Amino acid sequence: MLIRIVRMTFLPEAVPAFLEIFRNSQEQIRQMPGCQFLELWQDADQPNVYCTHSHWDSADALNAYRRSALFGQVWPATKGLFAAPAQAFSVQQVPLAAL
Repeated sequence: MLIRIVRMTFLPEAVPAFLEIFRNSQEQIRQMPGCQFLELWQDADQPNVYCTHSHWDSADALNAYRRSALFGQVWPATKGLFAAPAQAFSVQQVPLAAL
């Protein structure tokens, strides 16, 4: 499983537009092949900073979403609202037997 966290800082006046984009796309993203989980977090100290937190079956599933028409609509609309570049982190669970 691959866990993906994307931290996004928005212009304060752009937050409502971002929340609308997320609301309108979250179910479609959750239904993408390989997506196991998707939620949105808001930074408790910085109200214009949000993180998406998603779980994917594999890097291939995440990459397929990133090549999809849905991503091609959601990401440019979201990116246009940023106050700073997004930070993305992908982590993969390591089986204890491998340690």
